Formats: sequence, C-alpha cells, structure tokens
Amino acid sequence: MPKIEPIYIFSECNFAFQLRWGLTIFWQKSIHEKHWFTSLAEQLEPLGIRILSWRWKRANVSQFAVSTLPQISPAVVVRQIRNFLQRAIQDISPQALRSRYSIRSYGTQERKIIEAYVAKQPVHHPVASTTTQELFESLVIENKSVDLSRAKHAQGGIYWYNLHLALVHFERWRCANRELLIATQDVMVGTCAKKGWQLSRLAIVPDHFHLAIGCSLDESPSDVVLSLMNNIAWVHGMKPVLCHSAFMGTFGEYDQRSVVGRQRGEF
Repeated sequence: MPKIEPIYIFSECNFAFQLRWGLTIFWQKSIHEKHWFTSLAEQLEPLGIRILSWRWKRANVSQFAVSTLPQISPAVVVRQIRNFLQRAIQDISPQALRSRYSIRSYGTQERKIIEAYVAKQPVHHPVASTTTQELFESLVIENKSVDLSRAKHAQGGIYWYNLHLALVHFERWRCANRELLIATQDVMVGTCAKKGWQLSRLAIVPDHFHLAIGCSLDESPSDVVLSLMNNIAWVHGMKPVLCHSAFMGTFGEYDQRSVVGRQRGEF
C-alpha cells in the first residue's frame, strides 16, 4: 500500500499566530550578573525565540516572558534558554542551574474566556435554518472533565501548554451536511485522543472550526495544527478542503496584562 503523503506541510502554509510563554528558571545560588541579557536576546531571535522581558523574582529565581514562531515547541524554549544561561556564566558557576523549571502558555485573554468563546461559536455565527442551527449547536463539545488549569509534569519541570486553534475552509465554502460534519468532528476528537492532547472545547460552524486543547511539551504549535489539518483532509478523501493557513494562539490562567505586570514587579 503506497504511503499517504500529507497535503498540508509547514513550508506551504502561512499561519497567523500569537504564541507567548512565561518561563521560570531556578538557580543553585544567587547570580548578580546581568550583562548576558542582551546577548541572550540576540542569539535566540534567529532561532525563533524572542525575549520580551525578564526579571529576578527572587535571588535564585529568574522569570522570562517569551514569544515564539509556530515551529518552536515549549521544550525547545526551555532547552535553548537554559543552555545559553549555563554557557554564559560557565566561568563563574559551572553548575549554576537547578534541574527544575516551569513554563506556562499565556495570551491576550484568560483560559475561561477562551473556552467560553469557542463554545459560543454557533451563537456568534448563526444560520437561517433553525434545524441547521440546532445541528451546529449539538456539535459543540464542552469537556468539563478536562481541566487545562492543571499543571503537567515533565522531567525536571512542570508546564501548562494550551492552544486556541481556528481552521478555515478553503474559500470559506460552507458545509451543512450532517454526516460529513459528524465525521469531521470524530476525526478531530480521535486525533486529539491518539496524540494525547486534552480537548477542552470544540465548535464547528459552516465554514470553520475552533478548538481549545492542552498539548504535549515537545510538540510545536505547527505540529499540532498540521496533524489536525491533514486528518480532516483524510475525511474528505484527501482533498485540500482547508485553507493553507490557520490561527494558533496560546492561553492560560494569566492574560498578557497580568504577565507584563508581574515582569515589572507590580504583582
């Protein structure tokens, strides 16, 4: 049986994104050197990681606000920043960093607002037919057993990694076929289950889909989106029914204003 080639690949897609992370790193002892910050930012930027701000929370705890490109996983953020810091102060302290860390996704809105927004999509995009409107409302998934506020554990650290995704039909074509919509819903739910992603909310409207999911530390946002897009194409007979683009945004328990305030020492 010939191998099925993916329709959607990273190099041929143009994603819209807003991907933000708060990273906390723990030190063995207090390090007062600050000269490395400029060099850190300059070296990470070409790798797809931008340092937005940083501070010493305590004498041995530093915090960073970071934005990333879609192909960068939170695991890469942790590894690159830790590796740079250790190299930068190798002469001062050969084993400066503890193995512990935490990284959390955040965005312009808090988790509860994002989840409510996804669940209300059929209300935001009503259709004329009452029967069809009821169909789209019945396809909303609100998985109350999934708690995206809870930390996940990885070797040496804890993390929160939540994505809000929006996938759009090619040329905004509209679909109201019950069987096809249910099959599309099933493949999105099945993909999340197979990958170990926590599906919190899912909404289908005639020309696009919204999801709120918790993901794994070592998977990039683009990995997650492309997997969903190609599985949806499979339901449609391996046809490019989606745009070669999507929106992906991080979210969490804190919004952007809260994180900026914390970085400035206001909280």
